[in-house]
Order: sequence, then structure tokens, then C-alpha cells
Amino acid sequence: MNPGESPGPAPRLSDATLRDSAHMAGVEFGPQDAATIAELLVRTGIELVEVGMVSGPNSKDADLILATHEAIGPDRSMTLVVVRDRQQVTAALDEAQRLGVRHIMYSIPTSEEHAQLKLGSPSPRFVEALARSAISQAKERGFHVTFSGEDGARTPKKRLVPYVTSGFAAGADRFRLAETVAYLSPWQMESVIGDLTAIDGSEIEIHSHNMLGMAVANSLAAVRAGARWISATVGGIGERGGNAPLAELLMALRVVHGDTRFDLTHLTELSRVALRGARLGKAFQSGPTSPQAFAYELPGQLTNPEAYETLPAELVGNARGLLVRTRLTPALTRWALLDSGITVDVDAFTSWLIRRQQENGSPLLDRDGVRKAAVDFQSL
Repeated sequence: MNPGESPGPAPRLSDATLRDSAHMAGVEFGPQDAATIAELLVRTGIELVEVGMVSGPNSKDADLILATHEAIGPDRSMTLVVVRDRQQVTAALDEAQRLGVRHIMYSIPTSEEHAQLKLGSPSPRFVEALARSAISQAKERGFHVTFSGEDGARTPKKRLVPYVTSGFAAGADRFRLAETVAYLSPWQMESVIGDLTAIDGSEIEIHSHNMLGMAVANSLAAVRAGARWISATVGGIGERGGNAPLAELLMALRVVHGDTRFDLTHLTELSRVALRGARLGKAFQSGPTSPQAFAYELPGQLTNPEAYETLPAELVGNARGLLVRTRLTPALTRWALLDSGITVDVDAFTSWLIRRQQENGSPLLDRDGVRKAAVDFQSL
């Protein structure tokens, strides 16, 4: 397959930032954060925003769910419903209806280890029966139902395929394979998803975690094998190494498959809002929305960015800039002062600024810092 060649129907995207963040240590969004993130996701072109979890009455995520519904409407939202036994499911569906949820995603453990841990039984027949009951209850109430395979990536084919087949037979609309524990290579993911897309009437989604750094690659491999949906999060927020990071995923779809459906200009703002709301401080991020992504300290990179950038900074709402400690040169200074209206002897100013940097312990300089220093230099 050549770059730009589509692997099949373009995938649809859901974003789990407002749900998976609940599992990430120390991260907690408020209703205003939820509304802002949801609105930006919809502007970007994300079809479905997953928000909150419901396991019974008085959900702790009620405010997030209601704020998201207010911002983008319940039809663009999906809420996770925990499945442990029939009675618990009934109570959880009551709560979901109270909150106006229309699209639910059942979290059901499928691996022997997780089923034993969370359901008290490793029996595949028990898991299948529980899933069928939960799906039937939800469909009778008019919900759109996605059902998951929690720890599905480690669930053997002989156990997973009958479970998925049974769920669709019960009326489910979509199945999500959760790579709860990062486990598969892209070629292995293709094989696993291929087994599921071969099931009559199946619609498959991939939700991959990034502990091995392959969440985006595995998501694209899943689409190549016929998956119709990809689940991601802003900045890769989530537990166990995070999830497939949305910006990197959309960039990959643009570059590798020529997918231009999404408005990428909101991605950097999304990352900033999510980092602020998650209270992660200024933790380093990789990918195209990080402050470092389009920051340079070589003159050639600043004056000829098209030679170095996969896609331009502006496409994802980011900005090109200068970040330099000890490698300041007249060419970099000249670029920083371009269109500033500040006139100085560039060579003399650069020498002066280098000396000041050395005296102050070489702090990190950006374009604004150079311009501010030039004003100081003018006053000497």
C-alpha cells in the first residue's frame, strides 16, 4: 500500500478523553473543561465524544455528562456503563436514562484473568450470557449499544470470537476491542481484527493503549483489517501509558492515507485545554501539538521549514518558533526580530545577548525573549 492510498472506508473517530481520564492518576476534569473539550472535538470533526462512567445511581460523573450534553447534545455523546451482574446493569441503565444518555458503551471483561477478577467467574459461557442480557436490556430501552472486550487483545480467538458473535446476535450495534494491556504488534492486531470483521454484521472499533508506543500504529493496522472506528484521546491522556493520541492519529491519517476530513487547526488548543484541565502542569508531550514540535534553533530550519516538517505548524493550530540556550547566532537573532520594528546592530546585539545568557546560566530563549532583550539593548 502506497502513502496516500486508503486501506478501505475511512474510519470514524470517537474520543475518550472525558472518560479514560478518570482512570489516570491525579487527573480530574470539571464540567467547564468537559464542555470546552467536547466543543473543540466536534469542531475538529470527531463524531462521538465519550464522557463519564455509570455503574449505578448517583454517578460521580453526572455533572460531566450533563455538561457535555449541553455543549454538543446527547446524540454526539457516549457514556460507559459498567457490567458486573444483571441487577447492577439494571440500576446503571436507570441512571443513564435519568441523565439523558442515548449511546452507551458496555465495559465487559473478556480475558479469563479479568473475568475471574471482576465477574468472579472465568467461564466464557457466563461472560457471553451476561453480555447478551445487558445488551438486550439496553436495546429494549432504546439505547444505541457498543459492547467491549475489556482486555480483548489478550483474549484468545477461541474465546473472543464466540463472545463477539453472541453480542451482535443479541442486537449490539458495535463492538470495541480494548487493548487494555498493550500487547499486540501492528501485524498481530491486523490478524485479531480480521477475525472479528469476518463475523457477519459486525462493526468493529479499536481502543488501544500506548505503553509500547504503538497505539497509533495498531489503530491504523486495525483499520487496514476492516475496523470502522478508532478511539483516541487528546494528548494520549489515559492510564497505562495513555491511549492513541488524537493529534498524532489525525496527522497519520492525513499523511499516510490522504484523509482531509478533519479540521486540525483546533488540535493545539485542545492539548492546552486538556493539559490545563487535567492539571498535568507542563509535562513534556510528544507529537505535533507540543510546544517543542515546531521549535528550532537552527537558522535553516526556521527559514526553510517546509524541508523539515511533515505538515506545517499552522495546520494543527500550532506555531513555529525559536527555542535556544547556547547556540544563538546572528541569523537566529535576525529571524527573531523580523517584522518586529526593532532596529539594532544584529552582530553586536547577538554578542551582548550571548554574554548575558552565560551570566544568567543560559536560560531558554524564545522569540519573545529575544525581542524583549533587544529593547533592553536599545536602551543601553
